[in-house]
Amino acid sequence: MNLKQIEAFEAVASLGTTTAAAQRLEISQSVVSRLLAQLEEDLGLRLFVREQGRLTLTREGAALVDEVKILLDGSHCLRRHAQQLRLGGMQRKLVRAMVPNTFAQHVMPQIMEMFCKAHEDAVLEVLSGTYGQGARALLSREVDLAFVQMPEGLPGLRVHRVFPSQSACVVPIDHPLAALDKISALDLELVPLILLGRQSLHRREVDMAFRRAHITPRVLAEVHSVGVACAMVARGMGVTIVTQVLAACCPSEGFAIKPFEPALPFEIGLATLQETPGSSMTVALLDCIGDTLAGLNAQSAAG
Repeated sequence: MNLKQIEAFEAVASLGTTTAAAQRLEISQSVVSRLLAQLEEDLGLRLFVREQGRLTLTREGAALVDEVKILLDGSHCLRRHAQQLRLGGMQRKLVRAMVPNTFAQHVMPQIMEMFCKAHEDAVLEVLSGTYGQGARALLSREVDLAFVQMPEGLPGLRVHRVFPSQSACVVPIDHPLAALDKISALDLELVPLILLGRQSLHRREVDMAFRRAHITPRVLAEVHSVGVACAMVARGMGVTIVTQVLAACCPSEGFAIKPFEPALPFEIGLATLQETPGSSMTVALLDCIGDTLAGLNAQSAAG
C-alpha cells in the first residue's frame, strides 16, 4: 500500500468515477484503475462496486474513508512542514498561490514586493497554471489560494471574490481595425488570428462566435498564454481575442484593446479550500491580489 493508491481511493470515493478522479490527480484513467486494483489486492478487500456508471463504496470501503482522509491530511501537513522548513524555517509563514501565467509574469512581481514589505515574516510561493489546474491544486492542498473560472463546479472550494470581465480583441496599434470602437467576428474575416488553445473554454466560445457569423477563422497560431498572444500582436503578427482583464495585465506598447462582439462574458474567482480556515497570511494575500485585480478590471472597463 502506498500514498498514490490512497490518493486514488479518496478521489474516486469523492467524485464517483475514475475519469473525474484522473482529471483531479492529473493522471490517466487507466492509472487510477490500476492503483485501485492494487490497493484492493494489498488490503484483501473489495472497495467499490459499479452502479449505473458510477463507482459506489462497498461497506468495507466506506468504513475506511475517514481513516484515509486522516492519512492524506497528515501527508499534506508533512509536505507543507518540510516545504516551510526548506523555504523559511520555523519563524516564517509559507503562503502558496496559483495564478494564470500572464498574471504571474506581469502583475505578481509588484504584488509580491508590496506584500513582502508589509509581511516580513511571510514566504511566498507562486505557481502559474490554468484555472482548472488551480482548482485541482487547491483540492490536493498544493496551494492555499488560486484563480478559478466561474462558475466553479468542483465541490470543496470556497470562492471569496468574483471579477466579471468581457472578451476583447487585441490588435496592432497601426492596424486598420484599431480605428474601430468595437470589433466583430465579421471584421476579422481573413485576418490572421492568434488564439488560445482549443482546450480553453474561452476559445470554444470564440470558435462558436465565428461559426454563428458563418466565418472560418484564419488561425495563424495557437498559444497557451494571453501574454504570449499579446506579445505576438505587438510584433504585428496578427490579432487575438482574449479576456479583457488579462489583456490589461500586459505591457500595452504596440497594441490596442477593443471590445469584441458578440460579447463573451467571463468571470474569474479567487478561491481557497472550503474546509480549511484561511490563515491571516492567506487572507492578506487574497485581499492584495483581489484589490489589484479589481483595479485592473476597472481600468480595462474604462477603456
